[in-house]
Amino acid sequence: MKENWTDCIREFKNYLTIERSLAENSIVAYMLDVKKLREYCENQLPALMPQDVSFNHLSEFIKWLNIDNPKTQSRILSGIRSFFKYMTIEGKISENPASMLESPRAGIRLPDVLSVEEIDRIISAIDLSKPEGQRNKAIIETLYGCGLRVSELINLRLTDIHFKQEYITVTGKGNKQRLIPLNHNTIKQIEFYLQDRNRLKSIADQNILFLNRRGKKLSRIMIYTVIRELCLQAGIKKKVSPHTFRHSFATHLVQAGADLRAVQEMLGHESILTTEVYTHIDRLFLRETIGLYHPRAGSREQGAGRE
Repeated sequence: MKENWTDCIREFKNYLTIERSLAENSIVAYMLDVKKLREYCENQLPALMPQDVSFNHLSEFIKWLNIDNPKTQSRILSGIRSFFKYMTIEGKISENPASMLESPRAGIRLPDVLSVEEIDRIISAIDLSKPEGQRNKAIIETLYGCGLRVSELINLRLTDIHFKQEYITVTGKGNKQRLIPLNHNTIKQIEFYLQDRNRLKSIADQNILFLNRRGKKLSRIMIYTVIRELCLQAGIKKKVSPHTFRHSFATHLVQAGADLRAVQEMLGHESILTTEVYTHIDRLFLRETIGLYHPRAGSREQGAGRE
């Protein structure tokens, strides 16, 4: 007997949670993608069960979505592919109808990056006379010095920091752990902050590193707010988020000649292809450098008319 959409989607969610150990945000995104397909099938082909979906059905589904944004379409297709891959693994279908689906091509979107000078300006804008000043400085230094995601930062624990060995243990997507070296300045700023942290009247979780003035774990929104206010004070016009410091961490390493595999490991990327975007930024930086400083890098018009 064929399983209905409700059963298949429920079991797919269990597979993502238990076997693939995906983060909650990723699971929610996959569920939304598959539910879009279910909505299409129930509206257009009421009798169609998940096991009966063909490549032609999926092609019509893509047209029905009517999404112009290549990035959004690719993300939805990724969820659909994962669903039918699961169906194949579990033996619910013999052939994967999504295996031949092609994602729309999109140009490489290079992430915004801060220069070292801009990062210094942001740090200089921190008022260390305020109770949260040293904490904010330690936050910026940790984001930039370790290339953390904002979720990794707010969940960082004291037991994750190995001061003597100079590295931290980070729990990333899918609860996967990785080790990241700590530079001396980041260690120093965290140690200074711990002196202020120890003076808090109450602490809800003794092991969480970064706390608000009430001794509770910081929220993602709070980190965004701190960064937005600091950028305003520093006169930074770029759109800066916590992730910008992660991009800057990776870009500056690649520009300095760091091995791409090492950068991949520190960022926690599953695929080297994700990390390779920083080589595009590096090439752009090199091209701009030649354009600005090489004596033969004048405009094309300067040499026009010469044989």
